[in-house]
Amino acid sequence: MIKGLPDKLKSLRRKYNLSQKEVASMLNISPSIVSGYETGERTPSTEMLLALSYLYKCSTDYLLGKEQNEPTVVLDTSNLSAQQLQVLSDLIKTMKHE
Repeated sequence: MIKGLPDKLKSLRRKYNLSQKEVASMLNISPSIVSGYETGERTPSTEMLLALSYLYKCSTDYLLGKEQNEPTVVLDTSNLSAQQLQVLSDLIKTMKHE
């Protein structure tokens, strides 16, 4: 079990006003698995932690307890091309220097 993960998952689910059944449907797993994650009876796989982080718009570091504060914005860049990623990176650098 990952310390603090069950409470974080339950809190995030409630933050987004989702039921365990809805989360299960979105992740293509059974509601009993979602319940197990939230009670600490089950530990999500690496792939499922990543899916949960996308669903709840947070980092895996937050879920694993490495980061203490839940980030306010997480961008999914998985479908961007290398050129698009570079443009986005340049834009962020420009904004940081203003």
